[in-house]
Amino acid sequence: MKRPVTSGAETTNPAASSAPAAPSGPSASTDSTADRDAAPAAGLDGIPRQRPLTVSSVSVEGVHVVAESVPAAAERASAAAGSARPRPLLARLRRVRPWRLFPTPTGTPFTFGYAVVLAVTSLVAEYADPGLVDRVLQASSTDVAHLAQSPVRVLVASALWIAGGLTSAYVIAFLLVLTALERRIGGWRTAGVFLLGHGLATLATEIPVGLSVLAGYLPESSLHRYDYGISFGVATSVGALAGLLRPWLRWTVLAVFGWMVVGDLIAFTDPMTNWGHTMALAIGVATWPLLRRVGSPSQLRDDDRDHGAPS
Repeated sequence: MKRPVTSGAETTNPAASSAPAAPSGPSASTDSTADRDAAPAAGLDGIPRQRPLTVSSVSVEGVHVVAESVPAAAERASAAAGSARPRPLLARLRRVRPWRLFPTPTGTPFTFGYAVVLAVTSLVAEYADPGLVDRVLQASSTDVAHLAQSPVRVLVASALWIAGGLTSAYVIAFLLVLTALERRIGGWRTAGVFLLGHGLATLATEIPVGLSVLAGYLPESSLHRYDYGISFGVATSVGALAGLLRPWLRWTVLAVFGWMVVGDLIAFTDPMTNWGHTMALAIGVATWPLLRRVGSPSQLRDDDRDHGAPS
């Protein structure tokens, strides 16, 4: 007797031929969905919120797959969040680099070069012949007579000397303030701020002297008085730098320096110079909008981080 001919599917999967046929139609899809929802998930054993294994590894069609469980991912996220928290104060203090407070040839070339020139002229004023020094300082003075003859020359020459020499308090202010300002806005802009304050404050103090002499309120000798030094430029740089600092440090710097210049005005030892310091500080404050536009925010943040400033 001949054997019945079977299809390739029947010979390959004999269990399928013995299993009952699945119902067809819309009811079949509904029943299969209900059975799938009712059945517990694999590995849960009917217990809700069971913690899965830490790491599972399976091979799918020859590809090795490693799946990370929810607790492991949560621990990784917690570790990442912990690293993003602010570091302790001790760790921040370790990032402070004190040498960045002073000028360097590569970091702040303008301030460094200017400081070298001032050191040389101060040594000349200290050890050279007094008669020669007196003649040079007189020729560099930004008095009314010299400003009327050659204003540019005397404005530049007067900024090459330090009134009081290397022991003046403006020497430390020059190094700290111009270094910090140049690190934030660059050498050319720092030079521009310094010369702007030096020139405008000088003109604002000397022009009234000339008018007073013409009006007869001051003697003619006032046209030839000594007027040189870096104090006007430093005062302007202090005002400009304050606008680039954090608020609490900004108002502290302005309050301390403002108290100094106001104290000098009250003492009334040199009214014209003291008024020049006050006006120079105001000129520096007036540069805030311009400097804040040209400054780089990322550079300011990096510099604050290097100095250990709190965020």
